[in-house]
Amino acid sequence: MADKPEMKPWIEKIHAYVPGKSKGADGRELVKLSANENPLGCSEHALAALAEPAGPARYPDPDSTALRAKIGEVHGIDPARIVCGTGSDELLNLAAQAFAGPGDEVLYARFSFVVYEIAARRCGATPVEAADADYATDVDALLGALTDKTRVVFVANPNNPTGSFLPRAEIERLHAGLPADVLLVVDQAYGEYLEAGEDDGGLALAEAQQNVLVTRTFSKIYGLAGERIGWATGAPHLVDALNRIRGPFNVTGSGQKAAIAGLGDQDFVAKSRETNNRELARFADAIASMGNHGLRAIPSKANFLLVLFEGRLTAEAALAALAQGGYAVRHLPGQGLPHGLRITIGTPKQMDEIAAILRAAADSA
Repeated sequence: MADKPEMKPWIEKIHAYVPGKSKGADGRELVKLSANENPLGCSEHALAALAEPAGPARYPDPDSTALRAKIGEVHGIDPARIVCGTGSDELLNLAAQAFAGPGDEVLYARFSFVVYEIAARRCGATPVEAADADYATDVDALLGALTDKTRVVFVANPNNPTGSFLPRAEIERLHAGLPADVLLVVDQAYGEYLEAGEDDGGLALAEAQQNVLVTRTFSKIYGLAGERIGWATGAPHLVDALNRIRGPFNVTGSGQKAAIAGLGDQDFVAKSRETNNRELARFADAIASMGNHGLRAIPSKANFLLVLFEGRLTAEAALAALAQGGYAVRHLPGQGLPHGLRITIGTPKQMDEIAAILRAAADSA
């Protein structure tokens, strides 16, 4: 008999999520471009909503009724087919928990969001990585990795941490190749950064099919990461499953109010998207100009750029140079990317300074 409580073996295999750093090794505060937060902050309307008393002594609406109604209005979705969560992270974990368990497999692409592995292990399922296609999600590899034990397939689109994107035809091809009893989760945390006409069709699939769940978050373009609000949509039986096991009061009253106000300010969303995509393109060009030094950026449709260091300048040395210059970015050796840095798109001044630091470091390497 053990002399103390012992965690389940599948829990023991989990490596806890490590958030993006905001301080240097010496404790110095750095400009945080490691967590893909919106450099414009959030909508003034959302700020005003947060300033209003939220009644902290009373529980929030457990069903996020008004928030689901507003999400439905903005996206053309029946609110009954929407469930809200503590960020989309909660909903991703719940999707695995509801439909997979010991003896089952949860499938995702190599270089995907680290939460997918955690979600699989958390419910006792086996995480399975499919091969990538030059750091992008490979539909053929995912379909080739299917077994009779596969119960959930996660696809981040755009993907984190690579920024790569599968167009509508590829998402539809992936879904068509899945058995009807396998759940496809399309994680659209960065979906609002896509330009008009770039929709991957995930929401349409979630409306029409019985085995597709789409998740979104207010942490990225809406600039409400600190409030922890996400949502998912799918067939009624999928929403019912998540509602059965989510936290009973999982979205705070202030968070619900802020999200509703943010949804009502689509001008802020458009401004954030336009600003990001302009600076993303400029920064990608700056990295491309350092190709002779072995720097390469993976094409991104999100609010960050994954920069690979394939020459004399290493990712570790670049990380140190950026920290010395006052910036925190994300190094991802734990995700098989010891040679890569994921850099959030900040202000024009910040991106110019980061490019200059990288160029100086590459020149002296």
